[in-house]
Amino acid sequence: MSDHDDATGAMNFIFEAGVLKRAARTGWWFAGVKHPESIAEHSFRTALIGMMLAAMEGADPGRVSMMCVLHDTQETRITDIPHIAKRYLSAVPNAAVTADQVAACPPAVADAITAAVTEYEAQETLEAIVARDADKLECLVQAVEYRHQGIDNVQRWIDSSRAALKTSSAHRLADAALAGQPLAWLTSSPPPA
Repeated sequence: MSDHDDATGAMNFIFEAGVLKRAARTGWWFAGVKHPESIAEHSFRTALIGMMLAAMEGADPGRVSMMCVLHDTQETRITDIPHIAKRYLSAVPNAAVTADQVAACPPAVADAITAAVTEYEAQETLEAIVARDADKLECLVQAVEYRHQGIDNVQRWIDSSRAALKTSSAHRLADAALAGQPLAWLTSSPPPA
């Protein structure tokens, strides 16, 4: 494979990942959210939460953030399947979807992405556990924000997300989210000097 060919393959993955900016997180429709967040918006904040949780838990923030960014990239091909639909559908493992997505990328890129997704799915390292906690915590935070916007049907997302958390830091942040006000930061900053 020439350098040009694998650059084209890498760019194809980048273009494909761009679809996530337009693809909605479909489960929120059941709660009555007319214009739910995109998968990319979810993944961005998941990566931010993951970086923070990693620092709090003594994990590698860079590795956790990488897994968080990549954890839903497969949804360009399989979509965001709502939890209830998973009862009726079977899908290939995320690692297999990722392998197809990065097959034409430079080998070092394909290997790095595939390894991160495989690690995340296996849930055997502290970094993978923290990354999954970040995913669940982001869902909980989004539910809290939707509730503050007047969407009342979000408690099941809060409960299921909270129940899935493994680390003590994620539990502490969940408690803070549930007790907090999403726009409190607007008035809590000191005035400029």
